[in-house]
Amino acid sequence: MRTQRLLVIAAAVLAGGLLLSACAPAQTANPDGTVSLRPALSGERRSLLLPGFGRVNYYADPRGTGRPLVLTHSVNAAASAYEMKPLWDSYAGTRPVYALEWPGFGSSARPDVTYTPELMASALRALVDELGEDVDVVSLSLGSEFVARAALQDSRIRTLALISPSGFGQPRGGTQRAAEEDGGAALYNRLNSVGDLLYGAIRTRPSIQYFLSRSFRGPVPGDVIDYSTETSRQPGAKYAPLYFISGRLFGADAYGDLYSKLNIPTLVLYDQDGFVSFDRLPLFAQKAGAKVVRIPDTDGLPQFEKLPEVRRALDTFWAEAK
Repeated sequence: MRTQRLLVIAAAVLAGGLLLSACAPAQTANPDGTVSLRPALSGERRSLLLPGFGRVNYYADPRGTGRPLVLTHSVNAAASAYEMKPLWDSYAGTRPVYALEWPGFGSSARPDVTYTPELMASALRALVDELGEDVDVVSLSLGSEFVARAALQDSRIRTLALISPSGFGQPRGGTQRAAEEDGGAALYNRLNSVGDLLYGAIRTRPSIQYFLSRSFRGPVPGDVIDYSTETSRQPGAKYAPLYFISGRLFGADAYGDLYSKLNIPTLVLYDQDGFVSFDRLPLFAQKAGAKVVRIPDTDGLPQFEKLPEVRRALDTFWAEAK
């Protein structure tokens, strides 16, 4: 569920007359700004206070041994830690596992503030501060840009594993060009002027199911659709996605500014992805400490359809990175 495709389907849905009134009624946020959403994962849901933003939630299961593993989800109109559930279920109990929900998504606070890549990176750094020790991080899609930014700022992030990451293509055209030229402000302002209608259309169940179908080779699991629909209907849910759609959460050149500068072991898992490209992945593979593994017959969410292959690649990577 990423930028240009998101705009296309949103426009189509709006043209078809599916407006905000077609969605579930708005829900009420908690007094601290967080939302009431059933847990995405089996661990304890905890909070940390991010200065200038509010509460950011994460899931914790400190059982097991070894270096803590931090999971971070993607960014889209219905993003949450549920996207990382197969990996959570696979590793919980064997090593300490934590799953961060980015500011503005999942059960974290969703205030009407300016969402930036640095805000997202600061949330991960705050979690690392909270844990107080070195960590391994696994991230998905656009979240990969945020964790790469954080890793360049915090040496306690010892390894990165990036699943179908954005930022390895050539930045050009569309909303990424807007982000490059003016920070996406002009496009954001245009989108925000019809924000309720736009997000109301995007968050309908048919729209969510369509986007998810672009990331699954087989049928989309019903539980994934259900949770995505729930999280997209929380109070304040439109704010961060509008920054995403406008391109303001993308780096102008994530490869040049972030990935090419990483000096820690980094694994990239990829195959087909209808929303991002990997033009510069062969160049990245030549870097010291970089490893690239293709997970065949997947479309962006291999942890759901090829979990054994994903886990094998991760375990091999971590064993070699020690």
